[in-house]
Amino acid sequence: MRYFVMMGVCLALFVLAWGVVRFWSVGAAIGMCVVAMVIPPVAAVLANKRDRDDDWWNDPRWDDPHWERRGHDRDAPDREPPDDGPRRQ
Repeated sequence: MRYFVMMGVCLALFVLAWGVVRFWSVGAAIGMCVVAMVIPPVAAVLANKRDRDDDWWNDPRWDDPHWERRGHDRDAPDREPPDDGPRRQ
């Protein structure tokens, strides 16, 4: 929601700068556009920020030594993968 509000403000700044403000002050219109130019990257960074309760760094799957094995269930690391049968050498 915060992203859409910031992008709405950005769009409003551009429209107001060149639709209204430029008649009184071109410098102010350019200043408004410079501010509007900074908003999209800031909005993208804030929109991609993780939640406070998102503990992705503490995921037990990172400690699973067999996570690359074929058939291993990555969402349940405590179970053993199915047996692949006899191996050929």
